[in-house]
Amino acid sequence: MNTIALLLAACTTFSAQAEETVERVVFNRNGQEKSVEGRLLLTAQDGGVLLMAPDGVLWAVPPDQQVSRAAEAKPFTPLSADELGAKLLAELPPGFEPYQTTNYLICHDTSKAYAQWCGSLFERLYLAFTNYWRRRGFEIRQPEFPLVAIVFADRDAYIRYSRDEVGDAIESIIGYYSLRSNRMVMYDLTGSQSSGRGLRGGGTAAQINALLRQPAASRQVATIVHEATHQIAFNCGLHTRYSDCPRWFSEGIAVYFETPDLASARGWRGVGEVNRDRLAQFRQYLRRRPATSLETLLRDDQRFLDANQALNAYAEAWSLTYFLLHRYPDKYINYLRVLSEKSPLVQDGPERRLLEFREIFGELRDLDAEFARYIERLR
Repeated sequence: MNTIALLLAACTTFSAQAEETVERVVFNRNGQEKSVEGRLLLTAQDGGVLLMAPDGVLWAVPPDQQVSRAAEAKPFTPLSADELGAKLLAELPPGFEPYQTTNYLICHDTSKAYAQWCGSLFERLYLAFTNYWRRRGFEIRQPEFPLVAIVFADRDAYIRYSRDEVGDAIESIIGYYSLRSNRMVMYDLTGSQSSGRGLRGGGTAAQINALLRQPAASRQVATIVHEATHQIAFNCGLHTRYSDCPRWFSEGIAVYFETPDLASARGWRGVGEVNRDRLAQFRQYLRRRPATSLETLLRDDQRFLDANQALNAYAEAWSLTYFLLHRYPDKYINYLRVLSEKSPLVQDGPERRLLEFREIFGELRDLDAEFARYIERLR
């Protein structure tokens, strides 16, 4: 079992630490002694702890790995963008440089033009995302940490860097958001679109946009936007990292925002546009959709973890998100508030998930029938 699973298994009860106290834990892992200082998020019944370090990384330390613990009465202070940049550059392979925007710290070894393109894309997404939820009455929180993106010029280097965290699945993933580190990791898509030569020698933003407007690249850009949406959601108060937020809900939001319009100066024609790829997939699934499909989507995350069901699960998550936001926006925001308040590593279980949904949206059978009719008529 990994460290998160071990801590989760022991977390039948937990205690939170006051924010004005910082805890230092020394522990052994993989034959090496490590030390981490940060905000104590919880203590499991068996003494395992979950800490948030000043760089935003979450550390789960089971009791059998702990050497010592000490608390100090002082405020938890996140690293500044400059401090975090210096720390990242010390951890990353040689050749990386920092590039800062209003909300993002982008560490890259690709061209500055590509880093600037990423920064512009992410900032447009951030503005669209935060404005969207504020207009609907949800209180957006300012991120506590700079939003970090690590951009590799080379796909092979990206795979080597990410394999320990992601595993062999990294071979088919062009970018991801890590709940543990709070960072996005990706590689230069222009290199993948131009036989390895890329635009690293000084491609302009116009050249990069032209290349990434090609049909073959649009799905890749949507994937990066999808992962960036996760990062914003987990840093602006929609979700809590390691909480039992239903997968359909977090993925539904990410898919809802994943359709950038690179021909537009704004980046999007409008948030909430119909996602044609997901709609087509769900309509195909509707022809053979089981009567229990909505319940299985809501009660646990298993369909997203099954390679044979994942595409339909993502399509249904987008469709349900679209339906609820357009037909029952007030109820959706109330449900969002419930989920946003969940604590890390406290598991609700399938029945609790279903109960929370039913308490706000009503019985599943009637809602599901309305949902299917709505999607069938959607144009």
